[in-house]
Amino acid sequence: MANIVYTFEDQIYLNITNACPCKCEFCIRNNGDSVGDADTLWFEGHSPSFDEIKAEIDAFDFGGYTGEIIFCGYGEPTCAYDNLLKTADYLREKAPQCRLRVNTNGLSDLLNKKPTAKEICEAMDTVSISLNAPTSEKYEALCHPVFKDKAFPAILKFAEECKQYDVAVKFSLVNVISKEDIKECQKLSDKMGIPLRVREYTAD
Repeated sequence: MANIVYTFEDQIYLNITNACPCKCEFCIRNNGDSVGDADTLWFEGHSPSFDEIKAEIDAFDFGGYTGEIIFCGYGEPTCAYDNLLKTADYLREKAPQCRLRVNTNGLSDLLNKKPTAKEICEAMDTVSISLNAPTSEKYEALCHPVFKDKAFPAILKFAEECKQYDVAVKFSLVNVISKEDIKECQKLSDKMGIPLRVREYTAD
């Protein structure tokens, strides 16, 4: 079975699903089977149940760790929406000294066919949303979402709704796009009042 809890660069990550509605051209899962100390992040046949996630958390030593626990693996965490929320609640008990962050593509409302910002923000301390492009057309060309022209507007709507709650909201992008597009993403982020993080692309 794939690793559910793994570490990378002294941070703890949770890999709770391999499902994703996008096929981003820069996605790290295209380059190998694992990240950090994980043996593999690919599940065989099914995403883990909450009981399986809970067992992995129980087996992990969080003692002495006071940083973030990040929901980010080889899939979009909100594809496992119920398990995401249950796991966040459980981690509040197991590692109350830690802050929780979800790295998401921002398509949770479309995936779960309902508004999700409130529940996600109540469960997390930080919501990091992958922006990746300045327009819907460029987003579709780079990330190939199954939702087509609905995806980019849904990301912006989700981000705007997250701002209503007591949570840190951030945009991110990977620097595989042009400098001009990065500038346009920065303008969009500034207009929305959401910080933007530009991440270095790595094939490792």
